[in-house]
Amino acid sequence: MSDAQVGKVSSGHGGRPDGGRSSSGRPRSGRPRVPGTRPWIAAGFLLPALLLLGALVAYPIGFSVQRSLFDASGKGFVGLGNYGAMFSDDGIRTALKNNVVWVVVAPTVSTVLGLVFAVLTERIRWGTAFKLIVFMPMAISMLAAGIIFRLVYDQDPQRGVANAVWVGVHDTFADPAPFPGAKPRPGSGLAPSGDGGFTTRSAVRAGAPVPLPLVAVQPGDVRDARPAAAARPRPGAITGTVWLDFTRGGGGRPNVLDGNEKGLAGLTIEAVEGGRVVASATTAADGTFSLPGERAAGARLRLPAADFAEAYRGVDWLGPALVTPAIIGSYVWMWAGFAMVLIAAGLAGVPRELLEAARVDGAGEWQVFRRITVPLLAPVLLVVLVTLMINVLKIFDLVYIIAPGSSLRSANVLALQLFQSSFGTDVDEGLGSAIAVFLLLLVLPVMYVNLRRIRKERRR
Repeated sequence: MSDAQVGKVSSGHGGRPDGGRSSSGRPRSGRPRVPGTRPWIAAGFLLPALLLLGALVAYPIGFSVQRSLFDASGKGFVGLGNYGAMFSDDGIRTALKNNVVWVVVAPTVSTVLGLVFAVLTERIRWGTAFKLIVFMPMAISMLAAGIIFRLVYDQDPQRGVANAVWVGVHDTFADPAPFPGAKPRPGSGLAPSGDGGFTTRSAVRAGAPVPLPLVAVQPGDVRDARPAAAARPRPGAITGTVWLDFTRGGGGRPNVLDGNEKGLAGLTIEAVEGGRVVASATTAADGTFSLPGERAAGARLRLPAADFAEAYRGVDWLGPALVTPAIIGSYVWMWAGFAMVLIAAGLAGVPRELLEAARVDGAGEWQVFRRITVPLLAPVLLVVLVTLMINVLKIFDLVYIIAPGSSLRSANVLALQLFQSSFGTDVDEGLGSAIAVFLLLLVLPVMYVNLRRIRKERRR
């Protein structure tokens, strides 16, 4: 071949004798293509999925945005008025605050518990059984879990497991009140002290017995009580009697100690002067007591609230103060198993030689966990955290089922407010659509973080 022919070949194929193709026949400058494919065939396969995606996702989003710009009737254009009303309503602002608490606390606690469970179960023989037990709540629907925890948090210790345990612990370390619910006989000279106790209206003096009649004592509390005895005057001492001013069958005189009336033993009597307790005593079996006159004379006698406190009934878990943490606890019970399974799968792929090398170099278990295990599991932990954050932003059924009507406003979240605004008693679909759009805007940053993570993993 002549030099001119060689030049033509070179110029015709970009200076490459192989025509710009690799040994496999693919064009080097473009992407590999599957032989025989046509764009319209790919579009035909994608069309059903695109139609379904448009009908179930794109259209509802567009309609919600459009509906949020109109009033409750859907005829009057209000622009961004619904969004302004959303941030000016106290109930919606409470829901927004609760959503912040949910997003910060629930995913973090669930992920941390899942990490702890996944790491610890690797070191026990029955780890698989433990994982199964922890993961089992995921098989329960949110509705069923809400019903379960509505009973768990019941105020009655006979029904609520949480309060049964709490009352058992409390009663182990705290003495019960001797006569819960008792109160003074009207006209007895005792007045409420404002804290649940009762104080004499006038100061006492030595040598003059002080009668303190009470009523509303439970029959079981005086079943074995001894008859009350009239206190004798003693020089230099403050004496008196506390008794149940009630005669079975009637005939008794009010504020007078009759022969068959019972003495109230074990009550604390305090002498108070200037807001300070200067002396105290406990009533005997017959209801009598005695205080030193040099300290108690001129003071007022007080029966403290501890003498009459009602029986401990546990914690009001579903009250306005604790209802949100209580519901978050039920969510963690359900989703900690989900976090544990995903983290355990990631932990199975951690190179064991790295862990063993760190131990050989003298690292403790806490150092291995903090400096090697957690950094290697960071991608998995991020997946779990982002997934749970998206999940809690649309939490609805647990709050709706667990929170009682009296605390529902305190436990309100955006998804529940969306339901109430759109389908509740005061229906305003414009406001409900504005809340839906706002929820979508809250989810978008989390989705963006998740998509960036997926793209980085594909590049690897």
